[in-house]
Amino acid sequence: MLLTDGDWQALGITLRLAATSTLLLLLIGLPLAAWRVRKQTRLRQVLDAVLALPLVLPPTVLGFYLLVLFAPQTSLGSAWIWLTGHGLVFSFTGLVLGSVIYSLPFVVQPLTVAMREIPPSLLEAAASLGASRWERLWRVVLPLLRRGLLVATTLGFAHTMGEFGVVLMLGGSIPGQTQVVSIALFQHVEAMRYAEAHHLAACLLGLSFLLLLLVYGLGDSRRTTPMRS
Repeated sequence: MLLTDGDWQALGITLRLAATSTLLLLLIGLPLAAWRVRKQTRLRQVLDAVLALPLVLPPTVLGFYLLVLFAPQTSLGSAWIWLTGHGLVFSFTGLVLGSVIYSLPFVVQPLTVAMREIPPSLLEAAASLGASRWERLWRVVLPLLRRGLLVATTLGFAHTMGEFGVVLMLGGSIPGQTQVVSIALFQHVEAMRYAEAHHLAACLLGLSFLLLLLVYGLGDSRRTTPMRS
């Protein structure tokens, strides 16, 4: 791939953003998914609707409201500056915030499905044998969630890599700081540098295909794995 120095820089920022966001998404998504499985209340329905908003809301709308919410002159924006010494808008941290919110349903949903497939009898048996809550989590729940975790991780990573509207609104396009691959590709096309756009698009296409191949491969292996007695 004949990528320019700026393209390599944008690719590095994109991969760093995807890795950071995916880690945070798993830390947030696991307890959220567990809560969704346990609770069957109206509050859960409201939470489900909030979590699903990024699926139907245009990314630019979400990015706009985050931009307004965390502007330096707002309470949240000024509080962030007081705590960290720098603004959240037009920063890598702002990109992470927008990515986590935008990709959250893509991680919570597969984790919720995987948790619902865990037989409650296994947890009850572990508890009856004296296993603590943490022991049940590490020795029973997480091993059974392995494929769900891999699918959630892959989807969260891939979805973050392809973001455009949210990151553009919240982070702008600062080379070496907030310019991700999708924005760099758009700017190549806007400037009619189609050769550079082809190279960058082919790189994204290859990465996306490999990630999707991993997701479908995990799904097929799950369906074909024989039951153990």
